Amino acid sequence: MKYAISDIAQVLGATESILGCPEATVSTLLIDSRSLSLPSETLFFALRTSMGNGHKYVSDLYDHGVRNFVVESLADISEERRDANYLVVNNTLIALQMLAAYHRHRFESLPIIAITGSRGKTRVKEWLNQLLSPDYRIVRSPRSFNSQIGVPLSLWNIDDDTTLAIIEAGISTTGEMASLQAMIAPTMGVITNVGDEHDEGFSSIEEKIREKARLLQDCKQCIYCGEDQRIKDAIPSLTQLEWSQQDDTAGKTTITYTIDGEHHKATVPFTAPVDIENAVTCLGVLLTLGITPETIAQRMALLTHVATRINVIEGVN
Repeated sequence: MKYAISDIAQVLGATESILGCPEATVSTLLIDSRSLSLPSETLFFALRTSMGNGHKYVSDLYDHGVRNFVVESLADISEERRDANYLVVNNTLIALQMLAAYHRHRFESLPIIAITGSRGKTRVKEWLNQLLSPDYRIVRSPRSFNSQIGVPLSLWNIDDDTTLAIIEAGISTTGEMASLQAMIAPTMGVITNVGDEHDEGFSSIEEKIREKARLLQDCKQCIYCGEDQRIKDAIPSLTQLEWSQQDDTAGKTTITYTIDGEHHKATVPFTAPVDIENAVTCLGVLLTLGITPETIAQRMALLTHVATRINVIEGVN
């Protein structure tokens, strides 16, 4: 989708701006100058992070054809480069999130599944994509884009053809989930689990759970492990899914489950406990979306392993 730069300026409240080419349109958001691919339709956000200052790359991107920038100051913009568009804001990260939230809310009726938790977010997201792709045109978070920066970039991929979005949301301290929840506005929430990752950002495990649960505050459905009493206390219980597992030969596991008093089975090509836990989470999502047990059994048998952030591949030596 494309936005007029003048419309984006209004969304961001960028009043002190330079519109050197006001007829420009934007289809691509950029935060890393090394990932430039479509200069004429790119909007670069000059983010300030612990790793660096994006304002340092504005001149170089201009020389490579970019003409749309969101910046916090015009002080370093030379006169010969002021024929471009510079939207001046107080905080470029907040501006990125504002634009993503505006874009998401243009698709008010779009169902969005938001996934949080300490581990398994990416695997559950990718498996849900495998399991639901026959029924939906899905937009999902690229790789592990689940941060304050990754979430808005993920939401930007939603377009008129999208019928379901699956978005990861990760936090490392208090106060971060509120902005993610506001951007995503999920209709269904999933908590994979809560472990000791990022414990230093929270005063207690209970506080961490409460922060993660903020993502689900307006969701119509919530999927989580009811055996974790800490999560159960933070989120109201809905439909109960009782299940057990039986390891099969040849690296397979049969999951037996009971829903609404009826017994069903699904076999997955995994045996590791963490994989079974993630598969049952996906099973809960599919049942909530109305996928029949027969279809679930067919699709779960075809699940494949998902690449993670750390992978071992065989090299020459």
